[in-house]
Amino acid sequence: MPPKAHLTPHLTAEELKRLYRQAQDTTEARRWHLLHLVAEQWTIKQAAHVVGLNYDYAKEIVRRYNREGPTAIKNRSQKRPPSPRSLLTPEQQQELWQALKNPPAEGGDWSGPKVARWIAAKIGRDVYPQRGWDYLKRFRAEAEISQKEQEGKK
Repeated sequence: MPPKAHLTPHLTAEELKRLYRQAQDTTEARRWHLLHLVAEQWTIKQAAHVVGLNYDYAKEIVRRYNREGPTAIKNRSQKRPPSPRSLLTPEQQQELWQALKNPPAEGGDWSGPKVARWIAAKIGRDVYPQRGWDYLKRFRAEAEISQKEQEGKK
């Protein structure tokens, strides 16, 4: 039988069990459950199987817990990057809205790269074409909503 894993005694087996049962996040609950079973003298392989985790991932959870303590169990995937702040002020967005109602100065139809160049000229720095496309998409959606509202009033 494989040797039992060593857990640094940051928390008792009872505390691990309580955290496992009280966890609101399922990822964290599985990690706490794994640690509780290991604290109860289960092997990592047995505990990983019961909890439904990959063995290598379970070993990493135990290593992180031993190294960093209870904070290592936190589900880090919940940390979302802040939404990107708008490149344009509300006034500049209104200007863009008006510009999009007419053909672009370069001719043809508006595209992500064309909108990005328009924004770059306004703010004085490079803008990725994707950001231009994001603005174009948003304004098109707003125009459709506005048009449907107008049709509904008739």
